[in-house]
Amino acid sequence: MKSRSLQVPRSEGERARQRLREANALRGDLKIHEEGGWLFLPLVADAEVSPEAGAVAEHDFQPATDRGPHDYRELLTSWPAEEREELPRSYDVVGDIVLIRLPPVLASRAPEVGAALLRFVPGSRLVGADYGVHGPERRREVQRLAGSGPWRTRHRENGLDFEVDLARAYFSPRLAREHARVAAEVGKGQRVYDLCCGVGPFALTIAHTSDPARVVAVDSNPAAIELLRATAARVVGGQTIQAVEAPVDRFLESAEPVERVILNLPHEGIKYLASVGNVVAPAGRLFYYEVTDRADAAARPEHLLRELGGRTSWHLRARRVVHPYSPAADLVSYTFERSPA
Repeated sequence: MKSRSLQVPRSEGERARQRLREANALRGDLKIHEEGGWLFLPLVADAEVSPEAGAVAEHDFQPATDRGPHDYRELLTSWPAEEREELPRSYDVVGDIVLIRLPPVLASRAPEVGAALLRFVPGSRLVGADYGVHGPERRREVQRLAGSGPWRTRHRENGLDFEVDLARAYFSPRLAREHARVAAEVGKGQRVYDLCCGVGPFALTIAHTSDPARVVAVDSNPAAIELLRATAARVVGGQTIQAVEAPVDRFLESAEPVERVILNLPHEGIKYLASVGNVVAPAGRLFYYEVTDRADAAARPEHLLRELGGRTSWHLRARRVVHPYSPAADLVSYTFERSPA
């Protein structure tokens, strides 16, 4: 039967489903439909959905004859209450791989969590424990919990399929809206640097949607550059991307100024900020990402402006919290604009 629906990438499906359930906006009598890397979530008739959540349209659904669990934790009800309380509510889906961060107290229970997620998440092939990103090449430490196959997958986002290898190169599925937002701020014929680019979601989204003159994507990890090139070879607009394997500081030594620069290095970007500012052309913009302590949030923009050269040279156009990072900090996006010459 037909119903209003919210269309989201499969990788964002669980977070979208949870938000709709909390708002009493998700129909329970219809099955969520999966098609071509997208999930279609049936909406109650009068549900109000933010335009940023995804596309809303009519869609055909099958009746939910067996509604099943609404949360993977419902598959672990035999656990003691104190252990169930330690289970994370959220997890990430990258292509057909599920990643979850488990507290140390659940280490011995990890295979059970993996089996529950493999059963619960539609289309999943592999479940891994995520122990964070480490080292100068930003490789993610992962441990297989359930399922089979390699850590390489294709992840669909904003209409593009990215080549991703979670064990070899940086990628975050939580930045899909940022990739689209920044791409929308790149004008036709502009030049772009995507610094510390990982597998290149910023660069690829810009090249595909914004008609830039050139996008230079820079990363010191050869695996990241290899994956970026593999995606660019089959993406419309990918020919405008120049993939450069180099440390960001070495690249900046000879880089000419361009109209748009992205620096997504949330823990270490501050040490490059002044140098990066030098390669932003007059009236150009810098999209800078940083993990910011909430206690310092109000004063942080002023500190970053001083690093760039002060208010006579730069101004802050926008600041937004992308997502919580820890109980005391957020991943924050800062958009700075350089003063005209």
